[in-house]
Amino acid sequence: MIYGICHVAFAVRDIEKSLNFYEKILGFKRVFHLERDRNIWFVFLKIAEEQYLEIFLDNDISHLENKSYRHFCINTNDIFKDVEEIKNKGWNIDIEPFLGIDGNYQAFLRDPDGNVIELMQILPDSLLKRSEKLC
Repeated sequence: MIYGICHVAFAVRDIEKSLNFYEKILGFKRVFHLERDRNIWFVFLKIAEEQYLEIFLDNDISHLENKSYRHFCINTNDIFKDVEEIKNKGWNIDIEPFLGIDGNYQAFLRDPDGNVIELMQILPDSLLKRSEKLC
């Protein structure tokens, strides 16, 4: 039975810049990496229990056409605090926290390759929280 998302994978131009962002700015933990030709090929980073981000080194990502990709979303229990911490670490927030139409707080930023990341604080009266009770 399907019970969750295991990982999201991105091709990145500079593995060190991406690792710096995901480890130091967002606080993900490196789980393992595999090498190809004595260079890091891809890295698994833990987001939460059984949830990971996989980043692949691909110096020329211009051939990739992610026409359906929009963003991936990370849960937070205090979006305002997390946004301030990210900004204090020198990273830009594209869209500051706001109350979305679904009743959750949301904010948006980009990783070093321009991939959009949403931060979301799920609120008790939001559509998501109310829908969980129906499932």
